[in-house]
Amino acid sequence: MPEPNFEVGIIGGGPGGAALASYLARAGISCVVLEQEHFPRPHVGEALVPSSNRVFQDLDIWEKVAEMGRIKAGAALASPWFGPYYTSFAEVKQTGVNFSHTYHVDRSKFDTLLLNTARQSGATVYEGTRVQNVDFGEAQQPRINYSKDEEHLSISVRLVVDASGRKTLLGNQLKLRIQDEVFDQFAIHTWFENYDRSHLVNDYQDEFTFSYFLPIPNSWIWQIPISETITSIGVVTQKKSFANSRSEREAFFWSCVESNPQLAASLRSAKQIRPFTAEGDYSYAMKQICGDNFLLIGDAARFVDPIFSTGVSIALCSARFAATDIIQAVKRGDFSKASFATYEKTIRRGTQNWYELISTYYRLFMAFTSFLLDDTYRPDVIRLLQGDVYEEDEPEVLRLMKNIVREVEQNPEHPWHNFLGNLSATAFSPTF
Repeated sequence: MPEPNFEVGIIGGGPGGAALASYLARAGISCVVLEQEHFPRPHVGEALVPSSNRVFQDLDIWEKVAEMGRIKAGAALASPWFGPYYTSFAEVKQTGVNFSHTYHVDRSKFDTLLLNTARQSGATVYEGTRVQNVDFGEAQQPRINYSKDEEHLSISVRLVVDASGRKTLLGNQLKLRIQDEVFDQFAIHTWFENYDRSHLVNDYQDEFTFSYFLPIPNSWIWQIPISETITSIGVVTQKKSFANSRSEREAFFWSCVESNPQLAASLRSAKQIRPFTAEGDYSYAMKQICGDNFLLIGDAARFVDPIFSTGVSIALCSARFAATDIIQAVKRGDFSKASFATYEKTIRRGTQNWYELISTYYRLFMAFTSFLLDDTYRPDVIRLLQGDVYEEDEPEVLRLMKNIVREVEQNPEHPWHNFLGNLSATAFSPTF
C-alpha cells in the first residue's frame, strides 16, 4: 500500500483544528488542515475561559493573544430577581497556569492567529476547501474528498480529525449525532459601537463577561466587551420562543432587551455595526467521538449551551488532549479506536461536567448562586467556571448542587421551589 499524503487530516481550521495542527506539526507529524472559509472571517464565541490559557502557553502565543484580546478577569451573572454576582478568576490559582485572567477576543483575529500558528509550526493549511465526505473504504487509509476552486480533489491520511464545528461533518455522515432532549437553544446576536456598558456592571464593565437571565424561561442576554467601543450582544432562548422570520427574530431580540430598561436605553443610543446573526441547533452530542481512523474534537463532538463561554475552551482543551493520544498512535502505527481511549474518557468526563453545571444553573439559579456566595464552596465553583472540569468524574461541589436541586423539586414548600426553571433534573442523567 502506498504511503498516505499525510498522517493526519483535520477538517476545519477553527480554534480546535488549528491548535491540534500546531501540536502535531511540532511533534514532527505531517498533517493538513482543510478549512472551508478564507480567514479572517467573523465568528461568534468571543469570550474565553482560563483553561484555554494552557494551550496558549503550550503554543507560546500568550503574548500575541494578549496583544489582540481584551482582558477577561471574570464573569458577572444576574437574573431579574437576584444579582449581579461577580466571579473573579484571580480568586483561585489554576494549576499549571501562569495568569489569573484570560481574554475576550475578536474571533476573526483570534482564529487567524491560531491558523497562522499552525502554518508556522509546519502544518499544511488549505483554505477555501469544502470537504464533501470521508471515504473509509480503503483499510487504514481514509480518503478525504473535497473541492477547491470548482475542482474535485482528495487526499489520503491515516487519521481523520473532524474539527468542523457545529457543521458536524463526520457526525452527520456516520449518523452519530443526537439532538439534545433537554436543551434546545437558539441565539440571535450582533455588535454595537459606543454602547455604554457601565449601567449593568459598574466598575467591571470592561473586564467581565456579563450574562443576564430574562423573565422568559431559559433565556438570557450576553454582553461581551470586544474593545473600548465595541460590544457583542446576544439573546439566547429556547427554540419554541424563537421566531421564524428574520424580522420577527429582530423584533424578538429587542423585546428581550426591553425587559431591562437600562440595557434597552443604552443599546438604542448605540450604533449597530453588524447584521443580526441567528444560530440554531445549539445542543447535541455524538454516539461516539472516536473510532478506527477517526476522531472528533470541539463542537464537532459535543455542544451544550453558550452560557459559561465553554465553546472555544472545549475546542482548545480537546485539541490538547487529543494531541497526546494521536502522537502515541503515530509512534505505534495504530489508529484503532482503542488508541484514543484516554482522550475519549477525558473529554466525555469534562463535557458531562459542563452539561450538569449548566443544567443546575438553568434549573435553579438560586442553588448555583448560593454555592457561589458560600466561602466554603466558592473556590470549587470558580474552578469549574475556569474550565477545570476534566479530572473528576463528578466534582463534589457539583454533586452537592444537584442534590439541592432534587430536594427543592421534591418539596413544594421549599422557599426556592417557585424559582425552579422548567428544565427537568433528568438532565443530570448521562444521556449521551
